[in-house]
Amino acid sequence: MLRRPKPTDSEADILREQNQFLTSGAPSAASVVRHPVKRRGEAGKDGGHREESQKDVVTIEDLPDELPSLTPAPPKKSKATRVAFEDEDAEERLDTHDHHLTAVLSRIVERDTSSVPVSLPAFTGMAFPKVLHRSQTTGLMTLSSNGGRKSIFSRQFAAQRQKEAKTALTCSGEESQTPAAPAEKTLSCESNMETDQCEAAGDRPRLVSGQGLPGPNSTVETMRIHRENRANLQGMSQSEIVEEQKKLLSQLDPRLVEFVRSRTAQSFPLSASTSTTSGDKRSENDQSESSESKPLGVSTSAQKTQEVQMDEEDGQLSSSRPVTKVLPVNPQKEWVHMDKVESEKLEWMSDLPAPRRKGTEKAMQARFDFAGTLIPPAEDLPTHLGLHHHGEEPERAGYSLQELFLLSRSQIIQQRCLALSTLANILSKARAGQYRSVLTGSVLSTLLDAGLLFLLRFALDDGVEGGMSAAVHALNALLVCSEDEECLDTTFSWFRGMVSFPLLPSAQDEEDDEDDPCTDEILKETAKEKEERKSDQEVATKDVVKGLFKMKLLPRLRYILEVVRPSPPVVEDILEILTRIARHSSSSATQLLDCPRLMGTVMTEFVPTSWTASSVFPPQSVYGLPLHSAVKLLRVLATSGRHACARVFNSLGARERLSCLLSAEPSELLLESSEAFRVTTEAYRLWAVATAYGQACQLFIDIYPALVRTLQSAHRLLSSSEPQLHLHTQRHLALLSLLTHVTHTAGCHQELEADMISSQGEECPPPPPVTWSHVTGLQALLLGHLKGFLKRLDAPAERDSSLAVIPAYLIYLEAYYHQLSRQRCFKPVETLQELELLTSEVLLPLMAHFAVKDLMKNLKSSSVVCNVESVHRDPESAPALPGLACSRWRTRPGLAVPDSPFPLLTGLGLLLETITRIHKGLCSKFSGLLLSEPVIGYLRSYSVASPTLSHSRAWLLRHEHHLLYLLLRLAHRLVPLEPKVALYASLYHQVALVLLSWLLPGSEFLAHELLSTTIFSKDFISEGHSGGPEAVELGELKLNEEPVNHTSPSLHTVGALLREACTELPSIRGCFLTHLAHLDSSVLSSRDSYLGRNPWVKSHLLPELSGPILPLDWPFLPLISLYERAGMADGGGRAVEELPHGALQAVTNCLQWLLLLEVWRGDALKVIPPVAKLARLSCIFLCSSDLFLERPVQRLTWGLFRLLTRTSCLDSLDLNVAPPGLASFEDLYLALLSQYEAVSLGDRLFGCWVLLPLQRRYSTTMRLAVFGEHVGTLRSLGVPLDQLSIPIERFTSPPEDSLPLLHLYFRALVTRTLKPSWCPVLYVVALSHINSFIFSQDAAAQEGETARCRMLRKIYYLTDEILKNHLLLFRLPQQDSDLGFDMYEHLPAIRAKHVESVLGLTDKAD
Repeated sequence: MLRRPKPTDSEADILREQNQFLTSGAPSAASVVRHPVKRRGEAGKDGGHREESQKDVVTIEDLPDELPSLTPAPPKKSKATRVAFEDEDAEERLDTHDHHLTAVLSRIVERDTSSVPVSLPAFTGMAFPKVLHRSQTTGLMTLSSNGGRKSIFSRQFAAQRQKEAKTALTCSGEESQTPAAPAEKTLSCESNMETDQCEAAGDRPRLVSGQGLPGPNSTVETMRIHRENRANLQGMSQSEIVEEQKKLLSQLDPRLVEFVRSRTAQSFPLSASTSTTSGDKRSENDQSESSESKPLGVSTSAQKTQEVQMDEEDGQLSSSRPVTKVLPVNPQKEWVHMDKVESEKLEWMSDLPAPRRKGTEKAMQARFDFAGTLIPPAEDLPTHLGLHHHGEEPERAGYSLQELFLLSRSQIIQQRCLALSTLANILSKARAGQYRSVLTGSVLSTLLDAGLLFLLRFALDDGVEGGMSAAVHALNALLVCSEDEECLDTTFSWFRGMVSFPLLPSAQDEEDDEDDPCTDEILKETAKEKEERKSDQEVATKDVVKGLFKMKLLPRLRYILEVVRPSPPVVEDILEILTRIARHSSSSATQLLDCPRLMGTVMTEFVPTSWTASSVFPPQSVYGLPLHSAVKLLRVLATSGRHACARVFNSLGARERLSCLLSAEPSELLLESSEAFRVTTEAYRLWAVATAYGQACQLFIDIYPALVRTLQSAHRLLSSSEPQLHLHTQRHLALLSLLTHVTHTAGCHQELEADMISSQGEECPPPPPVTWSHVTGLQALLLGHLKGFLKRLDAPAERDSSLAVIPAYLIYLEAYYHQLSRQRCFKPVETLQELELLTSEVLLPLMAHFAVKDLMKNLKSSSVVCNVESVHRDPESAPALPGLACSRWRTRPGLAVPDSPFPLLTGLGLLLETITRIHKGLCSKFSGLLLSEPVIGYLRSYSVASPTLSHSRAWLLRHEHHLLYLLLRLAHRLVPLEPKVALYASLYHQVALVLLSWLLPGSEFLAHELLSTTIFSKDFISEGHSGGPEAVELGELKLNEEPVNHTSPSLHTVGALLREACTELPSIRGCFLTHLAHLDSSVLSSRDSYLGRNPWVKSHLLPELSGPILPLDWPFLPLISLYERAGMADGGGRAVEELPHGALQAVTNCLQWLLLLEVWRGDALKVIPPVAKLARLSCIFLCSSDLFLERPVQRLTWGLFRLLTRTSCLDSLDLNVAPPGLASFEDLYLALLSQYEAVSLGDRLFGCWVLLPLQRRYSTTMRLAVFGEHVGTLRSLGVPLDQLSIPIERFTSPPEDSLPLLHLYFRALVTRTLKPSWCPVLYVVALSHINSFIFSQDAAAQEGETARCRMLRKIYYLTDEILKNHLLLFRLPQQDSDLGFDMYEHLPAIRAKHVESVLGLTDKAD
């Protein structure tokens, strides 16, 4: 077989294969045919044969002559030009292609027109000929098909002549044959230029067309027949028409009837469609149809009636006749691309229906305009606004979120930009809280769940700058809240204002990781590897910023900044996005710094070392100009850690930039005035962050003259007449923050030098270049400023600006005197005199000023804890994208508003803490601050408040905690000295306990100080030395809640136990500090930050906000620690032979502290649920086999049990709720039962603990466990009724309704497992429930009635008469009787009758 040639064959291979083919003699697949050239002459002449012999035409078998059509396009017209060959005559080719005028004129041949008739044009009343429209070319296509190719103009004249002739014939026929016809028809037909409109009026036959009739007047004959038929129909009645119709249907062939019906169905749409004019409104269409149908008169209506009746007679006809919709526009067949009518699309050209009124409570889909404003459902907006579209609700204006998502993926760039900008506006308004009262749910969470993050990330890859800019703006609206940034900038100059929490989502347990098998590979995986295994969707669902990192956002933003170089608003948006990402965490800040060329581009383009002034404001491009947002980005990056700050200043060159920006005045920076102030303000803040690490201090020495010059002009710049007062104030506050941290750093120079000398090669921070001598000269200048601003408080116009800057001066003075006392040059006498002078001239007048007193009245309203309205939960905060919820923060009361007293009181408290530490003789002069009504009222409100924790509250709670801590420190110094202050000692102690439970990460030093000084101080527990224990004991004796005379050991020992606890407070403090030793490293890190030890500070980004430092149940911490150390965390109930060393003393101290809190500080423990208290105290029995038998533990536990079983406590104790840290209380109770059976030895304290959960209101599961698998406990559960501090009615009421439990009760009694001598409490309980069950008159199910009868019969025939009498004659439980219950002497008559009836029925059944 011959093979086919391959592309790799050489020329020799092809020739060899050709020879093989020729020698084989195989037929060829193609043959050569020579066709003549048609334009060269006739095909049969010699020339044709000559050309046929010279032209080669290749044909292939089984190949069609024409190529198949790939698309349904109209066939292309063949071109006249053909292929020319070399042997053609050149002269002929030139003549053929010669189009010159002479060549054309030489070929003109005049035609003979002598026999052609001449027709004059028709006369009309119009001055100009009527304009030809495409809609008026009806019927021209048929003419052109018969007469060849003609122009539209010639076809129009031909159609006009034919129409005139047809109209003349029609009119003459009507006048001669039907003289009685109305004149309206003739006028209608004559005035109409098109015959189709005449036919549309119904004046033509539908079946008879006249085709096949001889003669030219076939149309006239057809119309005559049609009129005769109509005249006959009009002369007949309705019944005659129906009768004739039935005759026709019975005589005619059914196929012929079907043919007639099909012709009627075909002609009906044509007449319906052409009978209406092309109006835009349906009302006009209806009017046109009615006006055109009027000339038809009665005959048309009769004909329609016939048709309807025929449809009713024959059921099949009803579906054969289509029902046409009235369209807003009737398409004509000559319209381009309208050969197929799509009624659904044409309906959009009709008028919109009125918006649906909201008449029900059903929620409606939210729709927004392009500005993001929510459009009310019933609002009818005009269509020219562009808000109506082909959506699900076309009558409603606006776009839904789903429609905006769809529009954002359009191929048209304008639509994409419009959708993205609308989404950005919606996000901005949602963050501002404008939808809070009108929309259900969170817009932000809804958009994130719908995939907004991925949509925006895809849009950032848009190749068009407009789409890219819109995507950047929308991403900025999603991530950045400008009001949050304003609040953080406002509080920067406060005490530790530069410190902030990372904006990380709340830590959540990863359920998918828990479900995975714990293989070695998974256990060895790091957090980073686990993150890489997850998809983008999984990561973005939990953390938006991490999701953006995974989607490579940073390289894309770098490309936009570096290559695209967008407009100034886009640059600002990108820098704000990067700032928000840097606030996420320290790792995010590191990734920003590590992104190739990103920060280099920011430094080069937006923080340059030199620039030229722009001639246009605002500038068209910000490239090459300093931007405050770029400097702020550097500041936030530096806040993330010491190493990041060093990279910013050393690797990125921020040191040189700061020198350029701060050496000159803002007016000399060649920038717009407001931008110059913002840039220098951010530069001071960036420098302050660096000096708070002990870095960039050499720059302070280099530009010291410029700083002094700026300070000297502070009074002039902060005057009320300054137009940019707010910008000047913020700049001055940033400068004061810088000087404060420089002072702290300089104060550490001496200590660092000593450490370096004594370190002997060990690693220690190097001493900073700035020393104490560099900063001592600033104190006098700044103190003079403070006195000047104090005088300005009397001027109303300058009062607000003075109150804004005074706190920063107080914080600076505190830093100065705090560090001064640690210097070798410290002179105590001179310093004490300075402090006395400062107190008399500045502090006391400041505290007594009416402006400050008025400001202090806002203390409670500005509190985050006391005033719920001060901080609201942001409904637009998503769990994956936390925020600070600062929307509208200037218009509502809060801690950061201008009229808040917190910054002033915090600065004052800091300075007073330092002054009273150095000069203790001045303490009493500041007692008025603690005794003032606003402070006392605020502390009382705080002591009973229940704070909540979230990102939106935590950053403000820090500042409130600072003030509370400083007030408590001042009280700690004044309570032993001032009797008036000592009167409120219990209030201060209560505040300290509440504050300790809610201190946040980063405040470990404050918690340590409170535990060391205030919490366990006997001065603050005034009840311990003022007859408190005796009063408690007396109250237990005389005002007992229960009337029963209990003899529990707790009754006579509570007072003595409290007295012992007060004497053991130092030991209790040592116990708790020992159990909190694991926080030592955090305490040291927090101490460095609070005391201004800047060179040791590692980061100004606080630890992750996972909750308070201490757990809410921290008073139980020694018990929980011992339980965990004993290996009992699984609740197994194993016995421990030997306790750890010091465990007994730790448990005793813990129980003493708990008893003290329960009696005198009950409000401090209200945050702990009662079920949690019971579960924590159960550790006493679970962590050892004999700890509960120790006498101190026994006495204290009895006292606590007595307090926990008070009526008010029992009512709030809900064991059906799982205690914190446990799956359920039932699991813990099973462990208690096992431990009781193993080691209790019948201990009554342990027995009371086991009986407590068996109350009737709690779960049946625990009672089933006692009487089921742990029935052995009944043998040793011998707690007497008079020693049980719980009313017996709580066990017996209401009657038991669980049949399995009742059977267990009955079995335990009958088998003598439960005896009154062994377990008197449960014996009474079982008797009560069985007696109530057998004598119950309530209707029950068949199973219950059967069980009741059987149990009563068994009781009646019991051989144990005592048990039988107890069961039958039981009356009521009586806790103070010998038996524990009352009995009837004889069975009541109704019960006796019931017993007889039951026994009688049973006998009959037997």
